[in-house]
Amino acid sequence: MIGSSTAMLAAHVLALPLARAADRMLGPRGCLFTFHRAAPSAGWGKLPNRDFYIDTAFLDRFLAHLKTQHWEVVTIGEALRRAGSADNNSRYVNFSIDDCYRDSFELVAPVFRRHNVPLTLFVTTGIPDGTLPLWSVGLEDALAERDSVMLVNHIVKLSRAEERRAAFQRVFSWWDGPDAASHYAAFCTANGIDMEAMHWKHAISWEMLEVLAKDPLIEIGAHTINHLRISKLSPEAALAELEGSRARLNERLGINVQHFAFPYGRSGDCGPRDFALARRAGFLSAATTRKGLVRGGQDRFSLPRNTINGGHRSLGAMEMHLMGLSGTAARIAGRV
Repeated sequence: MIGSSTAMLAAHVLALPLARAADRMLGPRGCLFTFHRAAPSAGWGKLPNRDFYIDTAFLDRFLAHLKTQHWEVVTIGEALRRAGSADNNSRYVNFSIDDCYRDSFELVAPVFRRHNVPLTLFVTTGIPDGTLPLWSVGLEDALAERDSVMLVNHIVKLSRAEERRAAFQRVFSWWDGPDAASHYAAFCTANGIDMEAMHWKHAISWEMLEVLAKDPLIEIGAHTINHLRISKLSPEAALAELEGSRARLNERLGINVQHFAFPYGRSGDCGPRDFALARRAGFLSAATTRKGLVRGGQDRFSLPRNTINGGHRSLGAMEMHLMGLSGTAARIAGRV
């Protein structure tokens, strides 16, 4: 732990001079961040899929750091306004959560309220509707909470955090695909898991979203109905996912949803056809997970966002995003 903390501090110390140099070279710019789930520091290390979670203590520290470095936290709507303004001279960031789970309401929104800055929620409507099987969430919960699980008539013993992480990665890779829901249903039956109770243990509810929709710091966008890879769908099916999620949020929350985020969000997951469909569905913008910065003239329907890996609990790593270096590295590596 000491070694890890020392490395984080060293990265931060080295990044700050680079950040100041980048400000002189890059000037005004926006950086959009995204993540999925959050956990308190005390429980983060025990999670089987911990890189999927941002540490709330680190999030709190990062927001404080942004304030001291004079970055403004804004909504997607405000980011678009600034990107389209010829006289914008600001540096700004946006934070968005994709999917949206119970912890978005219970853990993340309170952090942003304490800092009095906005947060964007891209909601997959199948989650509060209870129609989307949260198979990876239920799998992780079982591996985290139990000393053993039954997998295809084989008992898997779980005693250490490393074993739980290895088991999650192994089973996730096996299940991931069109048969994931049926694999999960069989797993729940074999292990006596109540799928309905498990869903609502982790899912955000419409009642929670109603509270959030009234919060002036919360901006709500759409993230499809069923969290499907839009590029793999027919134009008709893709448009139904986009239009359906927007209509459901508008109807249920009494709001006008204007922004969309593509599930998965990389180059193989959404492209020009899909950007055009987002426009046709009535959105004013669409976000990807392709790393990079927002500059003047940015295409509104292929917004870059930088995913915060839960394991990167370093302000130095965040500065790499703010300087655009992580986006450059991703493009060089072909990870777009």
